[in-house]
Amino acid sequence: MASGLVALLDDIAGLTRLAAASLDDVAGAAAKAGTKAAGVVVDDTAVTPRYVVGLSPKRELPIIGKIALGSIRNKLLFLLPAALILSAFAPWAITPLLMLGGIYLCFEGAEKVIEAVSGGHAVEAEVVVADATELENRQVSGAIRTDFILSAEIMAIALGEVSDTPILTQAVTLILVAIAITAGVYGVVALIVKADDVGLHLAKQRSGALQAIGRGLVKGVPVMMRWLSVIGTAAMIWVGGGILLHGAEELGLAAPAHVVHHASEVAGHATGALGPAVAWIVTAALSGVVGLAVGALVALVVHQVHKARGHH
Repeated sequence: MASGLVALLDDIAGLTRLAAASLDDVAGAAAKAGTKAAGVVVDDTAVTPRYVVGLSPKRELPIIGKIALGSIRNKLLFLLPAALILSAFAPWAITPLLMLGGIYLCFEGAEKVIEAVSGGHAVEAEVVVADATELENRQVSGAIRTDFILSAEIMAIALGEVSDTPILTQAVTLILVAIAITAGVYGVVALIVKADDVGLHLAKQRSGALQAIGRGLVKGVPVMMRWLSVIGTAAMIWVGGGILLHGAEELGLAAPAHVVHHASEVAGHATGALGPAVAWIVTAALSGVVGLAVGALVALVVHQVHKARGHH
């Protein structure tokens, strides 16, 4: 009896260790996938606040809540099953699809760079809205549509990181990535959107220190938004370029990725203690060069197609 109990406890301990190892694998994969998706995450955070511009301050947080709910629905109800089906039945398609997503990121980033350099802005159609409720619904719908594209990129990048793991590990990892990134993005968006309100409130306090903090927030939020937009654009370009380099290597065209890797290694070895940071910067910069070149080329083709259609 005692030996049977010891054997049972030993089995339970073994299962516990196995479960812990599996959880470690999932957590590690989720963290790695989340890091790889950083470029999309930053851009998502930079894009979303514009959807509450012009709406009542009292409705800002409820609207962000609606967009966040739509985002998690996009990821878990639509994109997660599609990703798992793809992984199970057409794993060969993951790398090409990731590369298509990388091209899209490069194109979006290059478009923003072109707009900034040329001083132009994308023309948005003016929509006549009957009331505040209709405007809110349109803003939320537009944000959720935009989020679907960005969420697809996030889930595709995450899937690419765990495509060689069991299907259950893939599912749990993608769920963790979806929940963590959605909570992080829309939590930060809520803080950004309400930061100026907090600043105005503090600026009205009697304390000189609180007033200074409040004025600093009011002045600082627009600056932070501009920098967030710049960082988001840069991140889209270097992440997109990195995806293309890695995908090309997977498909047999390894030379460009090897050039970037060799350059980062040389720079890292030459800078001593700063080596790892310098190597990362070099990799990101060269990936960004590739991403900007590809994105600019795609933007040129897209603009030419639009012009050709305009003449007809």
